[in-house]
Amino acid sequence: GIRDCLLSRGLGDVYKRQKLVLVAILGSVLLLSGALAFQYIGGYPPCKLCYWQRYPHIIAIFFGVIYFYTLIAKIAYISSGASFLSAAFGAYHFGIEQGFWPGPNTCSSGDVSTLSTDALIEQIMSAPITKCDEVLWSFLNISMAGWNTIFSAFLGILWITILMKPKNTAVV
Repeated sequence: GIRDCLLSRGLGDVYKRQKLVLVAILGSVLLLSGALAFQYIGGYPPCKLCYWQRYPHIIAIFFGVIYFYTLIAKIAYISSGASFLSAAFGAYHFGIEQGFWPGPNTCSSGDVSTLSTDALIEQIMSAPITKCDEVLWSFLNISMAGWNTIFSAFLGILWITILMKPKNTAVV
């Protein structure tokens, strides 16, 4: 098959790199699919920051597929950066959930003691369904934002590993 053809032509490094690229792309696909499954099957509505964590995975998948076919290293840097960006959004969101720092006013519960009745009603009516500082689901005491941070950072590291593979058989 393809593997034997590549290996017979001395392109084993390309084959190994392609396998890692597929793992990295699949990782982003699985994280994005998991988020959508929690939303549409599990009934967990996402907050604004949840959406922010998803967009970089779409970018990582798109440029990952382009890199898979071209092996142009500059393209893989985009997927790596996108994975780390999702991890950063996840860490920021996790910190808000844990009360380490305040979240955006449009996404978090705030102090309402100083609001007038009209301002309080306005805030309630314009509030999103899900607040960024509320944990709707967790596993091992780690929220979805925390798990996204862990797995997205791993994917960013995987992309760097791919970029560190010998480049003598790839277009750089």
